[in-house]
Formats: sequence, C-alpha cells, structure tokens
Amino acid sequence: MTVLVIVLIIVVLIALYVAYRFNRLIRLRTRTQEAWSDIDVELKRRYDLIPNLVNTVQGYAAHERGVFEAVTAARTNALAASKTGDPSAMAGAEDALTGSTRQLLAVAENYPQLKASELFLNLQEQLTTTEDKVEFSRRFYNGNVRDFNTALQTFPTSIFGQIMHFQPFAFFAVADSERAAPTVSFTPTAPPAAAPPPPAAAPPA
Repeated sequence: MTVLVIVLIIVVLIALYVAYRFNRLIRLRTRTQEAWSDIDVELKRRYDLIPNLVNTVQGYAAHERGVFEAVTAARTNALAASKTGDPSAMAGAEDALTGSTRQLLAVAENYPQLKASELFLNLQEQLTTTEDKVEFSRRFYNGNVRDFNTALQTFPTSIFGQIMHFQPFAFFAVADSERAAPTVSFTPTAPPAAAPPPPAAAPPA
C-alpha cells in the first residue's frame, strides 16, 4: 500500500510539472500573439496615413513623380506582405516603406509653403507617432519571441513541446540600413562672400 501511494505521488508530481510547463508555453505564446496584434494595428494605421501624406505633398510638388510612385509601390508591397502574416516576409517590405516615406518627407523640406501647411504638419506628426509605436511594438514582440523560443528549446520542455506541436515564432527583424538613425542637417549653406568694394579714387592734388 505504501509503495502504491508513493507511485501515485510521483505520478501526480510529474503531471503537475508537465501541466506547469505546458501552461507556461501557452502563456508565452499568447503574449507573443498579442504583441503581434499590436504591431498589426500600428502598421494598418500607417498604411492609412501614407496616401493622405502623398496627396498633400503632391499638391505642392507635383513634379516629384518618382518619389510618389516609389512610396505607392512600397506601400502596395507592404500591404501584400502583411497578408502573409509572416514577420520574415514583412520585415523587408516594411523597411522599404520606411525608407521611401523618409524620402517623401525629405522632399517636403524643399517647399516652405508645404512645411507651413497645418494639414501636412498634422499628418507628419501622426506618422512620426505611428512609426515610434511600430518600433516599440516590434521590440516588444521580438522580446516575447525570444522568451517563447528559448522556453520551447529548453529541455525537457522541448520534448513535450514537439509532441504538442508548438512552433517557434519568427523575429520581426530590422534591416542593417535601418539600424542607424539618419542624419539630417538643417544648417543653411553659407552664401558666397561678397567681392570687396573698389578702392576709392585719390583726391585731386
């Protein structure tokens, strides 16, 4: 009878341990999925802002056609990639969209009337805020991916993780070109020095 009790206690302890590990994986997976949902919300907000920003800039700089086409194409590619739900496929498209949007804002620097437009300033502020939220959400998501993937690869969780078909998440990576903050200089170019005035004529003797 004593042996049976001991066996039952061991079985119960093993079951509790397995349940603990399983529930921990569930919690980590749920947190990662929620973090990805936050990214998705901010990306959709950015997709909605960009056409309005393009139209606003186009009203002042209609001849900058190449820039507008590049932004529109990048947005289309990013939208298509977002439908896959694969962070690895989306990362490149999102980085390309960020780069083309920066070019659009750089064009706006050449048009003082556009920079003074209340509509443009409002859109620019919204876009900047959204970009910051995307970056924060991306970092938060990657942190959760790291925790989940680490737990999934740790023994003995890796054994029943595979049995229960848990799959690792992909990181939402940033391209190397996007890691460095762009340098923008607003220092005006110094005008050329004026020629010295001709020497005064000598007074008559």
